Amino acid sequence: MALSKTANVIKLGGRVMDDQLELNALLKAISLWQHPCIIIHGGGEQVSKLSKDLGLKPQFIDGRRVTDKASLELVIMILAGLINKTLVAKLQANGANAFGLSGVDANLLLSEKRGIEKHDFGFVGDMKWVNVSVLINMLDSGLLPVLAPITHNGSGQLLNTNADTVAYEVAKSMANVCDYQVSLYYCMDLPGVCESVENPQSLIEELDLRGYQDLRTQGKIHQGMLVKLENCFSAIESGVNKVVISNAQNIAKALVNEPHKATTIQLKEAVN
Repeated sequence: MALSKTANVIKLGGRVMDDQLELNALLKAISLWQHPCIIIHGGGEQVSKLSKDLGLKPQFIDGRRVTDKASLELVIMILAGLINKTLVAKLQANGANAFGLSGVDANLLLSEKRGIEKHDFGFVGDMKWVNVSVLINMLDSGLLPVLAPITHNGSGQLLNTNADTVAYEVAKSMANVCDYQVSLYYCMDLPGVCESVENPQSLIEELDLRGYQDLRTQGKIHQGMLVKLENCFSAIESGVNKVVISNAQNIAKALVNEPHKATTIQLKEAVN
């Protein structure tokens, strides 16, 4: 069956959330794009800043946030409240009929509390299910969902879930709907995956699985980028058409078909 619909899943993260010029340019490009779009946003920088202001020390294990009870309340307030509604207001100002929600609303994202193996991550949720029919109904109604990565376990417990993983799960679920061709964009600070994070000129424009494994062995990929890239390759394996990693400026250009820099993820090594 031929694919008849195109959809973008865009994960906003990094310091772009604090750079109003870049953020506004990206949101404008998203608003002008003529195909359905779903935005998933993080907000880790803002959460960490306010945590420190309140005397709560942010904790991370392998790039993943540890969420105790006090931190969970803070995460919910910032992600599902302040950041989510700010993004919706900006999109509305650009003419997009944005609709802000979290994974709890309409039973959209079901998760389970991460088990304790080597580490206790606290109130962190691992994804189990995406209620994709809700998203499709919203897109078909002309709405632009803006999704905060707060999930629930079905028994009343709210959980903090990694936004990169939520974006992957949403894109994968959309790709499994036969008439959608899905592209997944990860927005971060750098123009893409670089061999050296200190040198943006070391951008890797195409990254296959072997190249990723080599970089990881060499210790050039670490912390949160590990999670992001694992999700990228899983997305391609799961039927997502295209996965792109770059910064806000380049993703905005990509959406309007202007020349841009980025890393495109592919499973197989390029044939020369």
